[in-house]
Amino acid sequence: MDNEEFKKMLKLRTFNLAREVMRFVDKFPNKRSAWIITDQLLRAIMSIGANIAEAQAASSKKDFINFLNYALKSGNETKFWLALAKDLDNKLISEIDEYLKETDEIVRIIGSSIATLKGKKKDKANPNF
Repeated sequence: MDNEEFKKMLKLRTFNLAREVMRFVDKFPNKRSAWIITDQLLRAIMSIGANIAEAQAASSKKDFINFLNYALKSGNETKFWLALAKDLDNKLISEIDEYLKETDEIVRIIGSSIATLKGKKKDKANPNF
């Protein structure tokens, strides 16, 4: 896969994930706790794709890496909110697990891209870098 195909793939995966979760959150119970969690979840998950788009329009390598870092952080935040959302409704756990898996894959891709751009290999003792 060349660089342009990779960029399109990553942008599409983050867009599709955000769109699916945006529709999914309407399944949660109408409770204050669910509203708070799903609101934060939507903000975090949409931020992944938004920062990927910003990175792809960056004017320098430094900006590109910075936006990828923001996307990585939003991905990790998304995983937190998805994990917490599992407590809201047991019937939704399998769907949440699918979104967690996709988010984790995207986070790994972004982390690997950052490491490659910085010219570093992942340190096994510190998987974040």
